[in-house]
Amino acid sequence: MLTTLNAILPVILVIASGHVLARSGLIGPNDWRGIERLAYYLLFPAVLFQKIALLDFASVPAAALSATLVASIVTLAVLVMAFRPVLEKVWGIPGYRFTSIFQGTVRWNAFVALAIADSLLGTEGVALIAVAMAVMIPLLNVLCILVLSHYASAEPPTLSKTLKDLATNPFILSIGAGLLVNVLSVPIPGLLDNTLIIIGSAALPVGIICVGAGLDLASLRRPGPALTSGTFIRLLLMPVAGAAFAWLFGITGTALTAVIIALSVPAASNSYLMAKLMGGDAKLMAEILTLQTLAAIVTIPLMIYFLG
Repeated sequence: MLTTLNAILPVILVIASGHVLARSGLIGPNDWRGIERLAYYLLFPAVLFQKIALLDFASVPAAALSATLVASIVTLAVLVMAFRPVLEKVWGIPGYRFTSIFQGTVRWNAFVALAIADSLLGTEGVALIAVAMAVMIPLLNVLCILVLSHYASAEPPTLSKTLKDLATNPFILSIGAGLLVNVLSVPIPGLLDNTLIIIGSAALPVGIICVGAGLDLASLRRPGPALTSGTFIRLLLMPVAGAAFAWLFGITGTALTAVIIALSVPAASNSYLMAKLMGGDAKLMAEILTLQTLAAIVTIPLMIYFLG
């Protein structure tokens, strides 16, 4: 437990520093958006491309890892969908608010997952999270777009737009390019490899600083069913489901810990943007993201200790 805390606390402190820095006004809102775009379009794609391109897939249980993550996500998505009538009839939570609960349950913050995996598991952990991203990002985008288009008030996106969004996602593109290089055994020149290392070394600190900058503590109100369910279904039930499916598919050791990390981190910050653009409850989504990040300080170490 102490080892896990020692690995996670630096990540938490960097998130806190991002929050303090944003509230200090030293960096303006427009500047933060530029930093987020830098991390999203350059820094993290560089990490993902290099890790996937150089990964020895024979050394990691890629198939079992993928099956575990997909099964966990689909199971929780089905459970939350089945729970929706109860949320509406008992607590009066309409469809557009439900979409934020759904996103809060299934989505994950890859920035935080990569940072924790790097701190706790090292290079192998980062590689395993990269594999997780290759599986989870397309699946989660499709699921969330479908739910938002059905329950929110915005116009449903067309199939062509959904496919275009997936095809132009920088994470998916970098992962796809890395897979192609890996499968074809294309050597990466030393100059390019060193360049990617330099670029990628900035990804984790910049990414998790942006997570802290995006926290809005003032958005938290008195917790209600929507906020608490949107927060704790993911933090508590998702990693338990992951551990159960990991046992079923024979995942152990470092790969098991990577699964627990991927399924216990807070939801992705871009879920707020998706809620805003597609007619969901963006305010509730911001509250869920903030409360999840605060609660995860406690839940992530516990989930890793007891399940991973």
